[in-house]
Amino acid sequence: MPKSRIVLIAVIAFLAALAGVATGRLLFPAPEPSETELHALLHRQLDLTADQHAKLEKIEAEFAARRKAIETGMRSDNSRLAEAIAAEQGYGPRVSAAIGHSHMLMGDLQKATLEHIFAMRAVLRPDQKAKFDRAVVKALTDPQP
Repeated sequence: MPKSRIVLIAVIAFLAALAGVATGRLLFPAPEPSETELHALLHRQLDLTADQHAKLEKIEAEFAARRKAIETGMRSDNSRLAEAIAAEQGYGPRVSAAIGHSHMLMGDLQKATLEHIFAMRAVLRPDQKAKFDRAVVKALTDPQP
């Protein structure tokens, strides 16, 4: 079998897999993530004042909007990557550029998440910060997803 035909079959299989995943996500959207241990700590165990609650709610809403925008960009990047793979049928400059842009957005999401964590921390009293810091360290080092 010629090499070009094998590559074409591989690309078609990859695109079919992407289409299957996209269809599955449309038909069966993922459930909303449950409250993280960090947020549970914030809202249940730190004895927050009403002012702290209000500030944290604003921080949460701002981060949710920012995260959604970045995740939307990441989904668009996946489409561009699929198009580049179909066009180049290999690891070419368009595929490389699409991957690079995707990694940039992943980094943006990580930065936004850390900025969000530090913004929440800034609302806390020193005694609350110590508990919060321990929860952050645990979340970053816990081997379970």
